[in-house]
Amino acid sequence: MKDGVAPHFNPARPGAVIGCGLRGQNAGAVAALLDCMARGLPVHASLDGIRAAAPEPAPLLYCQSSGSGGRVKTIRRSHASWIASFEVNRAAFGLSDRDRYGVLGQMGHSLSLYAALEALHLGAGLAVLAGDGPRSQIRQLADLGITVLYATPTQLRRLLLAAEGALPAMTHIICGGGKLDQACQDGMAALCPNATIREFYGASETSFITIADAGTPGGSVGRAYPQVRIRIDEGGRIFVASPYLFDGYAEPDLPPVPRDGDYIRTGDIGWLDAAGHLFLRGRESRMVTVADRNLFLEDVEAAMMAVGAGACAAVAVPDSQRGHAVIAVVEGAEDDALAARLRRACRDALGDHAAPRRVVFVPRLPMLASDKPDLAALAGMFGTVP
Repeated sequence: MKDGVAPHFNPARPGAVIGCGLRGQNAGAVAALLDCMARGLPVHASLDGIRAAAPEPAPLLYCQSSGSGGRVKTIRRSHASWIASFEVNRAAFGLSDRDRYGVLGQMGHSLSLYAALEALHLGAGLAVLAGDGPRSQIRQLADLGITVLYATPTQLRRLLLAAEGALPAMTHIICGGGKLDQACQDGMAALCPNATIREFYGASETSFITIADAGTPGGSVGRAYPQVRIRIDEGGRIFVASPYLFDGYAEPDLPPVPRDGDYIRTGDIGWLDAAGHLFLRGRESRMVTVADRNLFLEDVEAAMMAVGAGACAAVAVPDSQRGHAVIAVVEGAEDDALAARLRRACRDALGDHAAPRRVVFVPRLPMLASDKPDLAALAGMFGTVP
């Protein structure tokens, strides 16, 4: 804060930053962002679009959570909380106004919105490719010489399925919103041979928590992002304090996130090694009991992806005999051999209780606007196991 004025998003090169890869609804979204930035107005971003609001005492941003917890929440945060990380990324990754950013998702999703605002704030080029198919996105990433790509693992997997040739101009891939499996990471390394791939762990409420790179041990999501403090209690619950935390939810009926002083509880379970690398077990809400044993559904998904499941999800339904039963949902054509391999992989990696009772193949996984599997929709597809 300078001279008592809270910092706000500011377009570094107004009028010069939307010359590539923008048309239709995407162009309108970027124009709305530039207008908010230029006038220091609050930014309201949702799946319905981006709009400005009346000035407030401190510049605020309103965006939506992914809805992976079952309800989309409106996140309220200060401009300063994101500007602080823009400057960290500029210094740590060497980002500058010479870069060109690629955004694959809708601007109502916080990851896409973050990337767009960072590009505009730094004066970089920006291509918002939301709504285009992966083949078109790949072609535009190449034609426009995109150097920085923010994406979810699901978006990256779709690019790989459509990929032809390489993207030599790409220098930075920043992936968040889910676990980046090794096959996807290896595929992106081959597609973008000159890029550094960084996986981060965070949430709409916290922004960056940790960031991983080539030196991160397998299974870890990296060490604390600059100025982030991580604390883990006796139950493995992860608490975070940082300059990047949100100010709360806009919906008055939502309870506040649990806090302990400067720390907020993330809802995840994990542990830290001696070098400060964070390892995640999973979401508290996705831990279930199967045959009197605790099981994280994320572990089931990781075991399946490790043997070639591709896009998949695990859901648990009530089981009158074992507490819960696991059902695996896999995108693709019916494949009995793959189903048997997935069951065996889960059993070998996690134990008999983790082997899916059923493996269901679907033409396309139901997805949220954030390009995460719609777990609530998947759970609603199945009933109680007798």
